[in-house]
Amino acid sequence: MVPGGCDSDPGTGDAGVVFGSRRRRERAELLAAGFPEQWRTLCAERFAWHPALTEEERRRWERRTHEMVLNTSWEAARGFDVTDEMALTIAAQAQLLVLGLPDGALAPVHAVVIHPSTIVMDGEHSQVDGVVSDDPTPILGEAVEHGPLLFAWDEVVNDTEHPEHGRNVVMHECAHVLDGADGVFDGTPLITDPELAEAWVQACSEAYDSVVEGTDPGVIDPYGGVNPAEFLAVVTEAFFGEPHALRRAHPDLADVLGRYYRVDPRRWNQA
Repeated sequence: MVPGGCDSDPGTGDAGVVFGSRRRRERAELLAAGFPEQWRTLCAERFAWHPALTEEERRRWERRTHEMVLNTSWEAARGFDVTDEMALTIAAQAQLLVLGLPDGALAPVHAVVIHPSTIVMDGEHSQVDGVVSDDPTPILGEAVEHGPLLFAWDEVVNDTEHPEHGRNVVMHECAHVLDGADGVFDGTPLITDPELAEAWVQACSEAYDSVVEGTDPGVIDPYGGVNPAEFLAVVTEAFFGEPHALRRAHPDLADVLGRYYRVDPRRWNQA
């Protein structure tokens, strides 16, 4: 089991303080030891983009991935056992997403809950403003505001093994985390550059309308037309998973995504 979890024991008295101190010390020692070589080998074999990282990118990515694995609470659902390999697989892709962003971009993620397979949402729920449904809804992942990220492990595995499909549930849900950094889930993350913010709204609005109206050439998953928040998550998947196709279909959208994420995934992907 990965050494994530709370820094202190939920109990009372000095025992909790001692436990918390010990856990922090263990984490510090593991971080100081550096990115495990077996993890490096696994990632090189599992992710086609890994060998394409520059040395500086790889150092930054390894440090952040290592920190996420160690500092996040990794929790299992339905009796599922979470392994280091599972945590690494998720953290590696999450940290690729924010590789060009400042440290702490995914700081709101304190816990990750992993289900063995698709989660079914029961009870009343809404994905479109004003439309409520109580039909059972399959969920591959979910970003809970002020709560954990949820993933169906079989979907994570499928996306990892078939990057050519252009889908990535880890990046999808982490894009929601970035979207909410300004306190609103509206398809626009925290952007401090006024010129980029203006270009972002124009490019995203045009592409979003094409999805809603059914005129998009098929690069953007139709699910992106549910609402602007889902649009951001879906086009983020396309930007990293199908960067050449997205730029051909929506050059302005690809441009603002590249300026926000501060990377060009075309370098990691064959055309």
